[in-house]
Amino acid sequence: MMAAPKAPLLDAGGNKAKDVALDESVFGAEVKEHLLHEVVRAELNADRAGTRAVKSRGLVSGGRSKPWRQKGTGRARAGTTRAPHWTGGGVTFQPRTEFGVKVNRKARRSALRSALSSHAANGTFGVLDGATFDAPSTKTAADLLASWGQDAPVVVVATDDEPNVIRSFRNLQRVVVAAPSELEVSALLWARSVLVTQDALEAVQGRAS
Repeated sequence: MMAAPKAPLLDAGGNKAKDVALDESVFGAEVKEHLLHEVVRAELNADRAGTRAVKSRGLVSGGRSKPWRQKGTGRARAGTTRAPHWTGGGVTFQPRTEFGVKVNRKARRSALRSALSSHAANGTFGVLDGATFDAPSTKTAADLLASWGQDAPVVVVATDDEPNVIRSFRNLQRVVVAAPSELEVSALLWARSVLVTQDALEAVQGRAS
């Protein structure tokens, strides 16, 4: 029988107070690489701006009236100068500007569990006692990461009720601070290590379970 996953509980000085037991259903799950790929692709596509655009025949200017009468001119009949085969007319097949990929909620949660379980299994997941940050201090945050000894980039997850933690880590290079509700699978795969506050841990486990 495998031991329940654990993570070190760190204070502001980077000292390990104890090991925290993690939810086995979240941090001891099977790593499903195909779901990781699917969800990361969906997240990255959702971030694409989709700002390129061309005008269809309904958007180009002019062409409100028939350019010439139907018969008697010797020319082909025409109803509008907005037609695609006219110079200055609208574009028939416009390029895609929507890149969204639909992934169901069950698959997203499974991918999140896979990413978290991978960090827990590799020993690159830590829990931070946010209460030990009495005031914002970038130096304290940098020293903590150095004492922990894990590689960057690092994702730090903290709640909105922990401003001292957020302000301490947000200015460090190769460190991304995220709220539990904003934590994405792509960020977890990008990170070499993950640090979650005690207050945020329950919310993260709730999202993934």
